[in-house]
Amino acid sequence: MKAIRSPSRHAGFSLIELMVVVAIVAILAAIAYPNYTDTVRRSNRSDARATLLQIAQSLERYFTENNTYAGATLGTAAATDVWPTTTSTENRYTISFSVAPSATAYTLQAAATGFQDKDTECATMTLSHLGVRAPAACW
Repeated sequence: MKAIRSPSRHAGFSLIELMVVVAIVAILAAIAYPNYTDTVRRSNRSDARATLLQIAQSLERYFTENNTYAGATLGTAAATDVWPTTTSTENRYTISFSVAPSATAYTLQAAATGFQDKDTECATMTLSHLGVRAPAACW
């Protein structure tokens, strides 16, 4: 007849082994999370780029019909609106624009809001009537 064995004393992990694993995971998370959030912020810049380019197209259409940029508006629900709101498509940027005194030039601006305002490199992106984009690294 076989003898019944007592359970082995080496069946689990020791507290030290678990703490080493927790420390390794914490170090990896400390490295990965900032890189992840930076990547998300950089990818969210496409929201500003797309919105600024769409509004620029609308402003050019407005200029074609009126021979001036004067009177064009954003987000007022007026017939002169070239964009229905003062925010970007995904609501990550506040959009504004200014018309030059000659009324033949404009500058569009997208200012980051919420989570996106931590994007210090590209907190404000601009596009002019000549297609000049700033900051260049953000486009």
